Amino acid sequence: MPERDGYMPGVPCWIDTSQPDPEAAVAFYSGLFGWDFEDVMPPGAPGKYFIARLHGGDVAAVGSQPEGAPPMAVWNTYVWVQSADEAAAKVRQAGGRVLTDPFDVMDAGRMAAFMDPEGAAFCVWQAKAHRGARIVNEPGSLNFNGLNTRDPESAKPFYGSLFGWETLGLDGGAEMWRLPGYGDFLETSDPGLRARMAESGAPGGFEDVVAAIQPIADDQPDLPPHWSVTFAVDDADATAERAVELGGNVTVAPFDAPWVRMTVIADPQGATFIASKFVPENRDLAAQASSARAA
Repeated sequence: MPERDGYMPGVPCWIDTSQPDPEAAVAFYSGLFGWDFEDVMPPGAPGKYFIARLHGGDVAAVGSQPEGAPPMAVWNTYVWVQSADEAAAKVRQAGGRVLTDPFDVMDAGRMAAFMDPEGAAFCVWQAKAHRGARIVNEPGSLNFNGLNTRDPESAKPFYGSLFGWETLGLDGGAEMWRLPGYGDFLETSDPGLRARMAESGAPGGFEDVVAAIQPIADDQPDLPPHWSVTFAVDDADATAERAVELGGNVTVAPFDAPWVRMTVIADPQGATFIASKFVPENRDLAAQASSARAA
């Protein structure tokens, strides 16, 4: 994949994790993914913000927790917008909450933090100097974002009015968020993307997919609605083992799923994320599972 330089409005573009002890998180993620870090906050600033880089390109960040936030580590998803202020107005109109009013982040950009009607928090990013993640879909970088929700039908009009998202149905009943025109946007910097997707067996329209919809199971009553992040890895099993060696916890052991082998990991301070290896041989698992249920 070529290095990214900006995103289409409505596309997740950046992730960071808020941590009680950001220096400890830097040690964990550098050991897990091989990230190099730079604290970009000015001298004397009350908090830390470490930009993580892979092969010299920005991939994510580790920061101090905002003042007054609960002492828990989380991963945050940012969606590219043309105007953070307009996004805030749309959130209010659609029944969401503005957690943090739009504000300028030095010369990097302008952001705001929101909560959807069900309680899942996310951010928007109006770019200036910082153009979002430069490296994506490579081992050790962001691969996907997903909305974990108990009420997908209520989420659809909210995110549709905010970002123009529609849904794409997949085999086995799964759904994804799609943004019409995103495939055209990607083709300009990565010619032949559609052809490669079709050759690999991806369903029609998958080139427009921007995020996942992940229904929360009934047997997880204590899991709150939230946005999750998925990192690409070379080996899900080895990543899980390495995370434990570094002080993290494997909350879901590696398993095979459609197109991937994946695992869910909590870092030492509790922020959870998914590590996923692309496995084309697993493409038919959803159809196989659906056939088994029908039988």
